Amino acid sequence: MRIYGLQQDSIVDGPGFRFACFVQGCPHGCPGCHNPDSHNAAGGREMTVEEVAEQLLGNPLTDGLTLSGGEPFAQPEDCLRLARIAHGHGLNVWSYSGWTFEYLRDQGTAAQRALLEELDVLVDGPFLRDQRTLALPWRGSRNQRVIDVPASLRAGEAVQRPDESM
Repeated sequence: MRIYGLQQDSIVDGPGFRFACFVQGCPHGCPGCHNPDSHNAAGGREMTVEEVAEQLLGNPLTDGLTLSGGEPFAQPEDCLRLARIAHGHGLNVWSYSGWTFEYLRDQGTAAQRALLEELDVLVDGPFLRDQRTLALPWRGSRNQRVIDVPASLRAGEAVQRPDESM
C-alpha cells in the first residue's frame, strides 16, 4: 500500500478521534488541493496493510478510520482490506473521494464497488477551489456531499447525512 501519511487522533476527518490514512496517488489533481504532494502515484512510502492496521489499532481512543489522500479508490484492494480490519474491531469507516457515489457505484471497478460497500460514510466529489468553505463540516468545498453509504445502497440513490455541527 502506498502511503502519503498517517495521522492519529485527527478531529477534522470525521467525528471523534480518527485514524486518518492518507494514501499516495491521485488522478484528479484538483487545483487548491490541501495535499498536492499526494498526487504522484510514485511518491510516498510503501507499507503493508498489516503495518498500517497495527498503527490503527494501537490507540484505544480511536473511534474510526478515515481513508483520504491522494485517492483511496485508486488503491481499492488495500483500502478494502484496511476497512475490513477496522470494521472487525468495531470502528466506523469514512472515505474521501474525488469521484462521486454514483460514479463509483455504476462505473467503478469491482474492487472500487467492494470498497464503497464497506464504507459507512463517503465524502464525494472533487475539491473545487471556487466553492471552498469552512462553514460545512467534513468537506472542503460546497459541491462535496457527506453520504450515508449503507442507506444510499438500500435506497438506490445518494442519501446525505444531516449536517453535523463542529
